[in-house]
Amino acid sequence: MLIAFILSGGCAGQLAEYDFIIVGGGAAGTLLASRLSEVSKWSVLLIEAGGEESVLEDIPLFAALAQLTPINWGYKTEPSSTACLGLVGGQCNWPRGKVLGGSSVLNYMVNTRGNRKDYDGWAEGGAEGWGYDDVLPYFLQFEDMLIPRLAADTVYHSTSGELAISYPPYRTQSARSFNEAAQEIGFDRTDYNAENQIGYSFLQTTTKDGLRFSGNRAFLEPTRKRKNLHVLTHSLVTKILIDSKSRTAYGVQYKLLNLLTLKVRARKEVILSAGALNSPQLLMLSGIGPREELESLGIKVLQDSKVGFNLQDHISLGNLYFTANSSIGIRFDDILGDLFDVAEYLVSRTGPLAIPGGVEALVFQELNTSSSDSTAGVPDIEILFASSTLPSLKPVWDAWGGNSEIYAAYEPLANKDSFMIFPMIMHPRSRGRVTLRSSDPTDAPVLYHNYLTDPYDADIIISGIHTSLQLINTSAFQRYAAELYPVPLPPCEGYEFASDEYWNCSIRYTTFTFYHQCGTCKMGNDSDQDAVVDVNLKVRGIKNLRVVDASIIPLIPSGHITTPIYMIAEKAAALIRNQWGSSDQV
Repeated sequence: MLIAFILSGGCAGQLAEYDFIIVGGGAAGTLLASRLSEVSKWSVLLIEAGGEESVLEDIPLFAALAQLTPINWGYKTEPSSTACLGLVGGQCNWPRGKVLGGSSVLNYMVNTRGNRKDYDGWAEGGAEGWGYDDVLPYFLQFEDMLIPRLAADTVYHSTSGELAISYPPYRTQSARSFNEAAQEIGFDRTDYNAENQIGYSFLQTTTKDGLRFSGNRAFLEPTRKRKNLHVLTHSLVTKILIDSKSRTAYGVQYKLLNLLTLKVRARKEVILSAGALNSPQLLMLSGIGPREELESLGIKVLQDSKVGFNLQDHISLGNLYFTANSSIGIRFDDILGDLFDVAEYLVSRTGPLAIPGGVEALVFQELNTSSSDSTAGVPDIEILFASSTLPSLKPVWDAWGGNSEIYAAYEPLANKDSFMIFPMIMHPRSRGRVTLRSSDPTDAPVLYHNYLTDPYDADIIISGIHTSLQLINTSAFQRYAAELYPVPLPPCEGYEFASDEYWNCSIRYTTFTFYHQCGTCKMGNDSDQDAVVDVNLKVRGIKNLRVVDASIIPLIPSGHITTPIYMIAEKAAALIRNQWGSSDQV
């Protein structure tokens, strides 16, 4: 197997030393490898624990199914008393991409940047240079906006980048009704990635011609022919090599195919782009993290640091199901059994198979209540519309992790015309942790979600449920006799159905994460004792080591986070090129 891997080019031509070593071939790593390798005098090594992306993973509707394959790290959180109680083992599934493209190969392809005030808040909190006006040019640099109406706004959009953004080429009637309903109750249509985020819209997605457009497809595939860029797959980095006297990172140790332990050196920098779970894990394994915890595992401490803290995520209720008297949404069994739908997709890349994971539209809502933390123009809730339901296809349910008791209650939905809404909190107060299970790098990290430990979070989600029910009670949906599915969640039957108490119980049992974990290697200035990296993304106390991924985010943005991760990598590339010089380009 090893010989075949080498002959296939898995490590053919690898050098003993590179200028830059990038750990992790996800959204950040693929963009960063592309940008740094533009400088022909620099050598760049990208190391990825997984393998190549396949075409099957690029069919948008089947987004959840990829989570059941080996390209998912398959992480699970620790059981808790506050959330995910109705999932198998009381544990949330946290899918993370183990593949070139990383989680951009597993996600639902929603393109959102967040709110202007999110980034201004980063800057006001000490992350100088990360305000909205600072980061907007980096969003524009990688964007290829394929929606003509939006592309015409050249202040907020660009057509010169590599990452394709488009509307999916197919819409269900239920999604059209959702937008009509949003307008009916007073929301305005908006381009949520432009001046005003509040309002309703069909989803802008990282798709092109009816296919997923991952970081691998956008940034890595077009550049892998460069002689100064080497990509090493099936290689798990187990340690950052750091000189303890000079406190300088000089390379990494990795396992090839889980067989050979090898080392490779970096002349300029080691850059961690392994994500919000694996980057803190690797820092701690290398002696950078909370002193007492590392010493208890026998790890020599090089830098006492708040690595693994500040974990944030977006969550929602996972059982807000509705039925209708017409086929206005998606019926998975009909699609998979309909040769016309399959043929339509194969020939023209349209039809239901082109809908990213079944999600089609959203509303960003500002609550304007005394209980809300947000400021004017910043959403408290994203109300995400899906034209099917989790129980409609058992593998989708399994990918989420719901247990058999709850599935039995909702299994009849598989034979009904149904759809669902996710009321997702944008700015949760609850914070989780990432810690080490042991000093063995092959052991999964210990993940404490701490969802809903602050009651505020449940209250905001319940407000989003009320808005969702208001949307269904409009003429746009009532013409199809749409109604809340009246079967109560078994563990919550002691509460009045659809009361706030019932919803508070339901949120804790059917907790749904959107896999937006971030914040575990927090960015901040030198006065911020919780900051792991500085505003240039350099690890405090260690030379020639940066973190470039979702883990550096100080406060979670208002929306899905893959696009902000691309921005972080784009800005990081500029910081690196400015420091080391980059006049000689490919």
